[in-house]
Amino acid sequence: MSTNAVLYDHPGPRALVRNRILTVIFGIGLLALFYWIYLKFDEKGQWAPALWKPFLESNTWVNFIIPGLVQTLSAALVAMVLSLTFGMLFAVGRLSDHVWVRIPAGAVVEFFRSVPLLLMIFFIFYGLPYVNGGVPITAFWAVVIGLTLYNGSVLAEAFRAGVNSVPRGQGEAAFGIGMRKNQVMRHILIPQAARAMLPVIVSQLVVLVKDTALGYIVAFPELMQRGVNDLGANRANVVAAAIVVAAIYIVVNSLLTALANYIDRRTSRRGIRVPRGAANPIRAALEQPTVPAGTSV
Repeated sequence: MSTNAVLYDHPGPRALVRNRILTVIFGIGLLALFYWIYLKFDEKGQWAPALWKPFLESNTWVNFIIPGLVQTLSAALVAMVLSLTFGMLFAVGRLSDHVWVRIPAGAVVEFFRSVPLLLMIFFIFYGLPYVNGGVPITAFWAVVIGLTLYNGSVLAEAFRAGVNSVPRGQGEAAFGIGMRKNQVMRHILIPQAARAMLPVIVSQLVVLVKDTALGYIVAFPELMQRGVNDLGANRANVVAAAIVVAAIYIVVNSLLTALANYIDRRTSRRGIRVPRGAANPIRAALEQPTVPAGTSV
């Protein structure tokens, strides 16, 4: 019996009929909700062609939407790389056998997970110059550093949970063939943990992309600032601009999720490679000639 069959009872004929009826009911309810929202917006004149006409003009996209999107993607990509690196490093630190590494790493992770991201960006931009000798921090790096510290701390906990979820026999077998702990972490535990925690990692990266909008507190010209605040102030169409910007965020995050699913499919087809120097006992056993059963040597 497959694992899915054990963990999930397939619905019978009556359950299938009930599920289909509930699906139709909820679908009708959602359509009714959307229609009610449409009517309320229509009462306030938010569907007037004059409010949506700017999005048919190239100047709107060239001067507002595209520059904001470029800034959002730039900050998000840099913060993603730094957050993943931060998360892996501090996850390894929290799993260290040395107390002098484990406790400080845990303190850093818990601290930056607890501080609101908005306050962190605000403090980095306005407060850090008082600490580093008056050197100003650009809005871009204030947003990137804030996103890295917060999301990296969350990812560190995700990686740590993923490593702890790997069966202990995996690490014990690796130690048994002579691998050092850093090799076990890099080649055995972390790849499996990253694969197991991929949905959590993708969800956090989606949150990271959306959190770039908090850069408005330091006037970072990202998509929300340029596409809603600046454009709405110039064209008096804040609601229409917010709907368009929300649709762009949905597209970007959907592409990110699709990319993660593609990577998951590719990596699931590959096994974990053991370092050549550490695999000698296994390789020696595999390279020995096999002897048919019942044959004397």
